[in-house]
Amino acid sequence: MSRDQPQSAPTGSAEAPYLGLLARDASVDAYDRPVLLARAEGEPAGRLAALEEARLLALRVRAELEGRRRREAELSALFETAHDLAGLRDLDAVLQAIVQRARSLLGTDVAYLSLNDPAHGDTYMRVTEGSVSARFQQLRLGMGEGLGGLVAQTARPYVTDDYFQDARFQHTHTIDAGVRDEGLVAILGVPLTLGPHVIGVLFAADRRARVFEREQIALLGSFAALAAAAIDTANLLTETRSALARLERANEIIRDRSGVIERASEVHDRLAELVLRGGGVHDVAAAVSQVLDGTVEFTEAVAAPAEALEASRAEGHAVRHGGDWIAAVAAGGELLGALVLRGHPGLDPVDQRTLERAAMVTSLLLLARRSAAEAEQRVRGELLDDLLDARDRDPRLLRDRASRLHADLDATHVVLAARLDGPAADADEEAAARRRLWS
Repeated sequence: MSRDQPQSAPTGSAEAPYLGLLARDASVDAYDRPVLLARAEGEPAGRLAALEEARLLALRVRAELEGRRRREAELSALFETAHDLAGLRDLDAVLQAIVQRARSLLGTDVAYLSLNDPAHGDTYMRVTEGSVSARFQQLRLGMGEGLGGLVAQTARPYVTDDYFQDARFQHTHTIDAGVRDEGLVAILGVPLTLGPHVIGVLFAADRRARVFEREQIALLGSFAALAAAAIDTANLLTETRSALARLERANEIIRDRSGVIERASEVHDRLAELVLRGGGVHDVAAAVSQVLDGTVEFTEAVAAPAEALEASRAEGHAVRHGGDWIAAVAAGGELLGALVLRGHPGLDPVDQRTLERAAMVTSLLLLARRSAAEAEQRVRGELLDDLLDARDRDPRLLRDRASRLHADLDATHVVLAARLDGPAADADEEAAARRRLWS
């Protein structure tokens, strides 16, 4: 026997049959049967009136119980949504769950969520549930257009029980075509707000005329608040990740710069040590080869690629020549040679600067050696002059000077006299020739 069917004619108190119906959670139609059965059995008018009063009270209790169950389901859905938000990992998944639960609890055919796109100056469909129209799902609405535009402008919920007959908002061909293609009639929209700003609209819609109750509007508003919180949280997470990524890039730059400084310091220390201990140009080339992890050679100016060498001298920087790098070794306008980094085409700016610094140190070494050689030649010439004309010179002083020049005056020597022939030269060339002769 059905739970909605009374088992016998009502006896005893008028409330008894209805208590049984309430306990069995019977349908609304079942509450008419005790009265109908009593009439069929010829119960007195007083009994019928008592049964009718009990029926009305039972229906009120039933409605109250249904309302409580509905509110319990709504609160449960809101709690589940808040729980999803607390563990937010995927914004799209959270928004999809919000739209699904809103559609289920409001019992609508379709639910959807649109978001503002400040970059394009319009709004777009972010999530839909129950939609069957591709045109509707791909709608983009200009600011202020359609029911959503009215909601966004006023930051208040709006509902229409017949979309196409409602003149409170701006209709456009594009929006109306999409709504018609989806077959929507009654639409409820509530704003998604962050502070004073509306960032989107949450909708619930039916394909038939319908009046949305205040409780349903409030429920959809609660879901909209959760959706706005989810979007805000996702934006904060995105900003945090971006900030962390920027910080990591900054740390990488700092680490790279620290490495550059350390490497530059190492090069400086090596070159300074070479200069202090009297190293030569080939020692400089060997040291730079280790730092640059390549082969660096010193070549005379005549042996280096002329065009690249001149470009390096003019620019003051190392230049690329095929797979090599050329750094001119120059002093003033004079080319003394070049440092050549072989087979190392991928040279970064720091390594390029290292090669250029090595070329500068090489030029200083060459100039220092030249100055020392010229000074020694002058001293040798002066000693020879004093030896040839030593009438008033102290022999001990002459011997000391000769010893410093590694000359043994006690050995047998041969004196040769030479004369410079040829065309007249300028003073610098003549002095250079005399120095070569004296050496």
